[in-house]
Amino acid sequence: MSATLSTERLAELTEFIRLGGPSIWALALLSVLTLALILWKVWRLIVSGAWSGGSRTERALNLWQSGAEAEAIDLLTGRKGVRAKLVRTAMLSMKQGPDAETDAREETERVARLLLSDLRSGLRPLELVATIAPLLGLLGTVLGMISAFQALQEAGSRADPAMLAGGIWEALLTTAAGMAVAIPASVALTWFESVADRLRLQLEDGATRVFLAAH
Repeated sequence: MSATLSTERLAELTEFIRLGGPSIWALALLSVLTLALILWKVWRLIVSGAWSGGSRTERALNLWQSGAEAEAIDLLTGRKGVRAKLVRTAMLSMKQGPDAETDAREETERVARLLLSDLRSGLRPLELVATIAPLLGLLGTVLGMISAFQALQEAGSRADPAMLAGGIWEALLTTAAGMAVAIPASVALTWFESVADRLRLQLEDGATRVFLAAH
């Protein structure tokens, strides 16, 4: 029974793609790439510690502020999260000497820019997908409408209104497909941007606490 349903669904999908024309093929490829990009970005954020809470970094900052500088640095050694990386960089830079704060701030800013760039990697392609997917759908619709009206013109006096209606709904399939690709891409883009902004604020807060503890 399940095999029969799967075969029917595959046949429906094949027919859907056939009716949509080249735009549907492009949108189908775009949907696969978008899904792969979203999954890759989620994995990258997990590796970066986006949702880990930063408890270890918070403990290290408390140790640093209490004067246990060596223990604070050791606590962050080997950590892959962006918070830990930046705070450890700021701490090590401040340990270079009593007059190292200016250089420490510059080094911390440099590392922060690199980390933030990595956090925002992949967002431009998602933005592009959210922009061009509806346009591809609209292009397919326009081409389908042109074909429908051409067929209506060729039919002349024998034209059947059902022919035009059928051509229109087939053309509108690409618009629906374009929206179906663009909406998840736009939602994912907004979500990833909010995560990156939250991490940026946490990085700024962590670095500031390291520098303030030195005064």
